[in-house]
Amino acid sequence: MAFGISAVGVTFLIALLFISSVRVLWEYERGVMFTLGRFWKVKGPGLVIMIPAVQQMVRVDLRTVVLDVLTQDVISRDNVSVKVNAVVYFRVVDPERAIIQVASFLQATSQLAQTTLRSVLGKHELDEMLAERERLNVDIQKALDAQTDSWGIKVSNVEIKRVDLNESMVRAIARQAEAERERRAKVIHAEGELQASEKLLEAAQILAKAPQAMQLRYLQTLTQVAVFDRDSTIVFPLPIDILNVQAKRPARSEQT
Repeated sequence: MAFGISAVGVTFLIALLFISSVRVLWEYERGVMFTLGRFWKVKGPGLVIMIPAVQQMVRVDLRTVVLDVLTQDVISRDNVSVKVNAVVYFRVVDPERAIIQVASFLQATSQLAQTTLRSVLGKHELDEMLAERERLNVDIQKALDAQTDSWGIKVSNVEIKRVDLNESMVRAIARQAEAERERRAKVIHAEGELQASEKLLEAAQILAKAPQAMQLRYLQTLTQVAVFDRDSTIVFPLPIDILNVQAKRPARSEQT
């Protein structure tokens, strides 16, 4: 009877040891194995068997992590205070270094993203933050990726979500934009006046070479005025050239 009880106990102990020595890793997981505290190898995915009390395993998720960077107070190069937050996309590419080289790679990456966001954006002016976000995203991504490479982490993308300004700065930017639009309107108007004056000068030079064309243009203008304003009396001078022509015609007829 005692032998039977001991056999059952041994069987139960063996089963317990077997269960504790078996691990199942998903396709997106890897296991960093340690033997008596020393790194052995990276295993997975699938079934992993290890020696209880001798070997330990740390699971590492290889999927992309979406890290929301907390809002940071940034002072731009032109001394404008803004609040900026961003999103960082990264994943573990080397499980061994991610576990051995840093205590908590997730927390370390989060803190590093915050400091890198402030340092990179602080080198640029406010206009660049608002208009050149794609270039700034690339600069932040490269800076982060260079520093996390020793941790076995690959930063694939960084996106600046929002750049918040205080109300006084928003009003100042609105006034600046309005002044810029007025300046452009004045420049366009001045360029139009210049082009029109050049064309008028060319037309005057052409008409000066042909007096008959000037008279035809004069008569055409009178016709247009009469069409658009029929209820008014229009007084216009008669060109001297026409009078001279009319005066010379009878004299020529008498001579003939």
